[in-house]
Amino acid sequence: MASTVIITGSAGLIGSEAARYFHDQGMDVIGIDNDMRQEFFGAEASTDWNRQRLESDLKNYTHHSIDIRNQEAVYDVFNSRAADIAMIIHTAAQPSHDWAARDPFTDFTVNANGTLTMLQATREFCPDAVFIFTSTNKVYGDRPNELPLIEQEKRWEIDASHAYTVGIPETMSIDECKHSLFGASKVAADVLVQEYGRYFDMKTACFRGGCLTGPSHSGTELHGFLSYLMKCGMTGKEYSIFGYKGKQVRDNIHSADLIRAFDAFFKAPRSAQVYNIGGGRHSNCSILEAIDLTQEITGREFQYSYKDDNRIGDHIWYVSDLSRFQEQYPEWKLEYNVEGILREIYEANRDRFTA
Repeated sequence: MASTVIITGSAGLIGSEAARYFHDQGMDVIGIDNDMRQEFFGAEASTDWNRQRLESDLKNYTHHSIDIRNQEAVYDVFNSRAADIAMIIHTAAQPSHDWAARDPFTDFTVNANGTLTMLQATREFCPDAVFIFTSTNKVYGDRPNELPLIEQEKRWEIDASHAYTVGIPETMSIDECKHSLFGASKVAADVLVQEYGRYFDMKTACFRGGCLTGPSHSGTELHGFLSYLMKCGMTGKEYSIFGYKGKQVRDNIHSADLIRAFDAFFKAPRSAQVYNIGGGRHSNCSILEAIDLTQEITGREFQYSYKDDNRIGDHIWYVSDLSRFQEQYPEWKLEYNVEGILREIYEANRDRFTA
């Protein structure tokens, strides 16, 4: 029986959580991660510390520092374990709106071409394996900003009479809206994953994440909302809020909750599935609300500045409708909320985030 999982972006937040989880389930884990986060965001965003921890802690973990765009290197990894590969979890990506605009070619080739390389390797070497892709809610572009939103004291909220009060469903159109170049490259990857599922009858799923978070996140200004916010709260570094009065709302899902969703799909896979996945109504907050929680947890005043210009493609209000996944996998439920996530980030990073 196949017992190996290949995880791209294995030293990142979701990849490392998946590596530990499935290693504990008795699987051999092959990690692919060349620490491009350091190239994208600088030394503070490096995931090398996490790679070292995985190699130290996990007996059956093998790491490959290769670029997912390198077809020959990726194929070598797949070929070496082809008969044993049960699942591919593809988390590697360029994850920033702002960075994508600086270097569109790198953004697109990492996000789209890299995903194509992983899909085709799966098709050629282990077509029966489950392929899980961490997509993003940014595939909807700025379409969510057209929803009827009401300004409250510390957050934007959707009109209570609207059909999306429980959250945004997978049926929302991705057309005729502004995505940012990052959003466009993730759309390309998302559609490829769906198409390999439909065209080649492979077991594929796109998990369109809200804010993915947890204590293993190497938070940086351009990516990693709660992790970077807590880092600023613990170190006294000034945090910059970009537009919407700091009342923009995000749903936040702990990496452990997301990996349990991956596991549910792995045990009962389907073809060409798309799921909006995030904190939903259980776990969401505005920036101002998150700042209040951070001050409460750290016991120190939070320093921030405000810039009226919002980031291109940014959402004013985004809460995921989780009903499609929950209907198909009713045993799965969220265990963490925003406060619990922030407290865990604080406790886990006392040594790393120091003033």
